[in-house]
Amino acid sequence: MASSEDSFLDLSLKEFLDAVPARTPAPGGGAVAAMAASFAAGLVAMAARFATDEWERRAEVVGRAEELRAKVELLADADADAYTAFMASQTAGTTEQVVAIPLEIAQISAEIAELARLTVLEGNPNVRGDASAGADLAAAAASIGARLVRINSDGADPRLGEAVSLRNRAAAAARSAGEVDT
Repeated sequence: MASSEDSFLDLSLKEFLDAVPARTPAPGGGAVAAMAASFAAGLVAMAARFATDEWERRAEVVGRAEELRAKVELLADADADAYTAFMASQTAGTTEQVVAIPLEIAQISAEIAELARLTVLEGNPNVRGDASAGADLAAAAASIGARLVRINSDGADPRLGEAVSLRNRAAAAARSAGEVDT
């Protein structure tokens, strides 16, 4: 689906949602994880914007969440393109891409989950649920990214350990965010 002329970002939400269950290789798990991470970053930025002016880290958190959102959105198309290339020709180069892109999704998602946790703990209590939802979405995206790294790489790839660590960091941040007020 994704090419230099087409982008998942240019589709309406309904069109993207309809593309996921279609009998096509993309968008698949990586593209959906990237979009979930983008939604997570959006929730974090929104919740952080509702923090009081006294929260010294508000601008920093909003800015970083927006940076990560913009970065991870592009990975939806990149993942689809990489998977399409991999299915056409399983070379060292195409294999590298179907490992590197999900790893980057996991890296970004772990950071988003940690920003969400910070926003839950220090931001506006009235939007904790939104920030916590962002943490959960980011943790899910990190888990998917880590799983795709494992599936797409050989068992000796040193990035497997990093992927697991990122998944665990994101999950811990989401658990911590979810424990507030419970």
